[in-house]
Amino acid sequence: MRYLKKMRGHTQGAPRVGSAEIIWSGIGSLLGIAAVGLIHFKLLGSNGYMMIIGSFGASAVLIYGAIRSPLAQPRNFIGGHVLSALVGITIFKLLSGYPWLAASAAVSLAIMVMHLTKTLHPPGGATALIAVIGGDAVHRLGYFYVLMPTALGASVMLVIALIVNNIPEGRRYPEFWW
Repeated sequence: MRYLKKMRGHTQGAPRVGSAEIIWSGIGSLLGIAAVGLIHFKLLGSNGYMMIIGSFGASAVLIYGAIRSPLAQPRNFIGGHVLSALVGITIFKLLSGYPWLAASAAVSLAIMVMHLTKTLHPPGGATALIAVIGGDAVHRLGYFYVLMPTALGASVMLVIALIVNNIPEGRRYPEFWW
């Protein structure tokens, strides 16, 4: 019973944000995902390369919608994705014959590496998982997946975040770099 009581919660839910915050979060995420999507679909798609991965959707929530979160800061955003991609590709190469084990090991090890390097970014877990379950398109990239789409796509999104999040008077991003 004591175990279940731990799950009650002791605080109220998160406060509502104002309309301006909602609008700027929407503008930032629209522009950030549009930028990597445009590069992906118009410039790279026909060459077999990619620029956009599913985990960027979750990152957009953080770097445009929760800009004060420690998990949304540049070190966490870029470092979390890059290190997780590196872990994911390495685990896939080692355990590709056991996809269920490779998937779970990639996510778990990515979390541990992000903790150790102070780069915890929750979408990084998805970046590691995509390296394992992303199919032939991702697997053909090998370690290039770390650079593109991961590092380059995240860098494009970061530039958009730095611009858009600092336009309104009441928003500031980042809170810290390192």
